[in-house]
Amino acid sequence: MSGDGDGNNWERKLLEKLALESLTEQRRRRRWGIFFKLLAFAYVGFLIWMAGDWGESAENLTDGRGYTALVAVEGVIDAGSEASAEHVIAALQSAYEDKAVRGVIVRINSPGGSPVQAGMINDEVYRLRATRPDLPVVAVVEDMCASGGYYVAVAADKILVDKASLVGSIGVLMDGFGFVGAMDKLGVERRLLSAGANKGFLDPFSPQRDGQMEHARGLLDDIHRQFIEVVRKGRGARLKDAPELFSGLVWTGARSVELGLADGFGTVESVARDVFQAEEIRDFTQKPSVAERFARRFGASMTESVVGALGRISLR
Repeated sequence: MSGDGDGNNWERKLLEKLALESLTEQRRRRRWGIFFKLLAFAYVGFLIWMAGDWGESAENLTDGRGYTALVAVEGVIDAGSEASAEHVIAALQSAYEDKAVRGVIVRINSPGGSPVQAGMINDEVYRLRATRPDLPVVAVVEDMCASGGYYVAVAADKILVDKASLVGSIGVLMDGFGFVGAMDKLGVERRLLSAGANKGFLDPFSPQRDGQMEHARGLLDDIHRQFIEVVRKGRGARLKDAPELFSGLVWTGARSVELGLADGFGTVESVARDVFQAEEIRDFTQKPSVAERFARRFGASMTESVVGALGRISLR
């Protein structure tokens, strides 16, 4: 009898010990879970605080001297790129809303791109300049400011370059492919049904008619005239009377100053220091998230596969 009681006591004590250890482990996990949740909340709160800049006003951070705003236009100006009108305009608007900004630098490294996207940025620069006429805007060209890039630059008060920068290319092009000859050799027949005599305009698998080619050249000439008007509006009397100015050629930065396409030489740092007297530079450039970049790149690749074959109009 006593042996059975001792056995039951031993088993009961073992079960109680296991239950106590399990309860202790659960409490320990709960405490760590609470700790990590608090740590995550603290991290998120810190990010929000930094983004909102709630600690001090911009004026206090710069001792009342203000700072220079930087907006970068990098790469091809296209709806699916980091240099899209959406991103550049958002950055410019943020810079203009900041009362501590003493001047805006638009740093350009672009071969051009969409005339629509470049035109939207150009229009917005003029609109913002009218809201704060005392806030200067300077376009600083580094490696390249061609076509659509120059379309953006001419909206600034001044354009500064490096002597070896590539500037200009004031022209328009439409590129694409034609596969009619290859299809004939392969014995492939194109069957295109359309309503409208020119609905198949620029179809890469169909021969082009003279009237359609003339229409395409008319489109290019019209956009080219718009480009020239924008350049004349922005540069005015500073442009030299040179017949090749609007031919699509590019020039070095040194030559662009001689032609009146640019005003002089300078860098982001020299403009902030010598022109704006605000050496501190704050980058307002909008950076898309990883998910946004993936979505845009996927959408752009799908568009490229279609538009690339049909032909696109670009300032490049």
